[in-house]
Amino acid sequence: MIDIKHIAYTYRRGATALSDASADIPPGIYLLLGQNGAGKTTLLHLLAGLLTPSAGTIDIDGENPALRRPSCLRRLFFLSDSFDCPFMTVNEMAHCHAGFYPGFDPAMLAANLGAFGLSGNERLKRLSLGDRHKSLAAYALSLGVEVLLLDEPANGLDITSKKELRRMMGRCVTDEQAVIVSTHTVSDLESLYDGLLMLNGGRLVVAQSTYNIGRRLGFVTSVRPVEGAIYQEPDAGLFRAIVPGDGCGESAVNFGLLYTAILSPAAGPRIVELLNEPLQDED
Repeated sequence: MIDIKHIAYTYRRGATALSDASADIPPGIYLLLGQNGAGKTTLLHLLAGLLTPSAGTIDIDGENPALRRPSCLRRLFFLSDSFDCPFMTVNEMAHCHAGFYPGFDPAMLAANLGAFGLSGNERLKRLSLGDRHKSLAAYALSLGVEVLLLDEPANGLDITSKKELRRMMGRCVTDEQAVIVSTHTVSDLESLYDGLLMLNGGRLVVAQSTYNIGRRLGFVTSVRPVEGAIYQEPDAGLFRAIVPGDGCGESAVNFGLLYTAILSPAAGPRIVELLNEPLQDED
């Protein structure tokens, strides 16, 4: 669905945000991780067609998003963390804007808003940060686009609303959609992720399905230090560790632990190597 080949992006003042990033992203819900300044926002802007790569190509089902053709733009939507809505209410936005998206479902929008305790007639500028984010997330999920890009969708939401957002995404996202979620709070939607994209220093070091990560790596919790662990850290009297996988069984992925492990100078290179190493049945 999304084919990224050797893309790079350098800002006018010479700062390199992305370098030689490649990935093949099929339908599914993907977690996008990286430190501040790692290039996450730049990547989302490139995928949305708001920036043009300095090198390389991005292909969304045969279309280059940077060309901003209506045939491509109607198939994707980018909800940024600082989305500046030009409409007074979400219902007004749907009336004026949703017609550009053939997959828009007004009944789904009404159900999503209702699940958050909203009607869609609330003035967005008068809402709290959390309620504004809930309104816009409800709208984005009702558009039915093939590619949905979400930047910190749970920002400002309370615990109950985060649970509702997780249920909503599980209900609204179809098997034909690719959804990329950039966030620093991994646990909010952890049970939904079909894959991981991780940037480190402007490089896309991991682009793998959750299934393949769980085959390549084992995630272990023990009361004692884990022998043979590539990476481990103490946590409330326990040790959480990453060990090499056997390529057969699938381990439940701890995305937070994996993130800190990849950033570790000692363990990161080995983990990235294992994640990108082909398994026997992939040869």
